[in-house]
Amino acid sequence: ARWMGTPYAYGGNTLQGIDCSGLTCAIYSNVYKTKLHRRSIDQYKFDCHSVGVPRQGDLLFFAFSDQVNVSHINHVGIHLRDNRFIHASSSRGVVVDNMTSYFQRHLVAVGRVKQ
Repeated sequence: ARWMGTPYAYGGNTLQGIDCSGLTCAIYSNVYKTKLHRRSIDQYKFDCHSVGVPRQGDLLFFAFSDQVNVSHINHVGIHLRDNRFIHASSSRGVVVDNMTSYFQRHLVAVGRVKQ
């Protein structure tokens, strides 16, 4: 909850500014005591195994580009529950969003962090 409203900053990892993968790194470090890679594509490649249906704490990987596939992952969030997830939006900072059709169209993978 302390991250809510934190402004977006590319490469940021503090309450003064954070990006999407910085947010997942911070939450996983503080809540789950797990270290993740810093980039969203590396979190997908090295830190997770793919799952079909997300559960609380799973990472949601998105591709907001012309190519909507795993090789173009450029955004990550954490699944909460009730079809909601937390992420660092480049325009709104850290927010909780519903998994609307817009986000569904860009979702390319669901990953469960390896233990």
